[in-house]
Amino acid sequence: MSKDTGEARILVVIPTYNEVENIATVTSGLRSAVPDAHVLIADDNSPDGTGKIADEMAEGDDHIHVLHRPGKQGLGAAYLAGFRWGMERGYDVLVEMDADGSHRPEELPRLLAALHRGADLVLGSRWVPGGRVVDWPVSRQWLSRGGSAYSRLLLRVPVRDVTGGFRAFRLRTLEGIGLDDVESQGYCFQVDLLRRTVERGFRVAEVPITFVERRYGASKMNRAIVTEALWRVTVWGLRPRLRSFARLRRAG
Repeated sequence: MSKDTGEARILVVIPTYNEVENIATVTSGLRSAVPDAHVLIADDNSPDGTGKIADEMAEGDDHIHVLHRPGKQGLGAAYLAGFRWGMERGYDVLVEMDADGSHRPEELPRLLAALHRGADLVLGSRWVPGGRVVDWPVSRQWLSRGGSAYSRLLLRVPVRDVTGGFRAFRLRTLEGIGLDDVESQGYCFQVDLLRRTVERGFRVAEVPITFVERRYGASKMNRAIVTEALWRVTVWGLRPRLRSFARLRRAG
């Protein structure tokens, strides 16, 4: 049986920083939803003891692993470290998933099924038919929808939920998009990986998910993160247009 039909080695990467109230529930949910999958908790030296709980879970389950990082360095850096850890160990599918419970583990099989059907990257989408968010204020919904629309139009990516963080990559996709060149470290990391995937011709699919606002702990979203995403997306979108304009001027 080929890896495309169900025997792929799957690693779910979960970055954590102060998620002591959530990490055990999320991890146990994953172990129940996809028992064959492995889980890597990439902890940024959480002062609340998240890393210690992760170590305790790993001691009792050989499908749970922990990557201890020296400190808080951003979501993108944590995912890149987790991806490299998994790629070095021969995993075929690498999954991004939040630690706060907003991504429901029972929906992961839907993403994996879309990989089976031929996608190279699958996005769990809040903004396609069947997708929804729970317990978000209208202002945050419009911020997310607006950010996705702006990114989609400027970067020309045919995706409704550009900023979502529940994703499943084939190994070959991550190998082909130039992870060593990724500069973004905040939430625009998600936009960066998506635009690279589309630009290199990989197949992207979206499946609907229900996104649930965290019950415990504090959101890591702040104005600086939003500002970074806005200016990076603007630069990425305008750069090829400016290059084309310069070539036309030289030709004329």
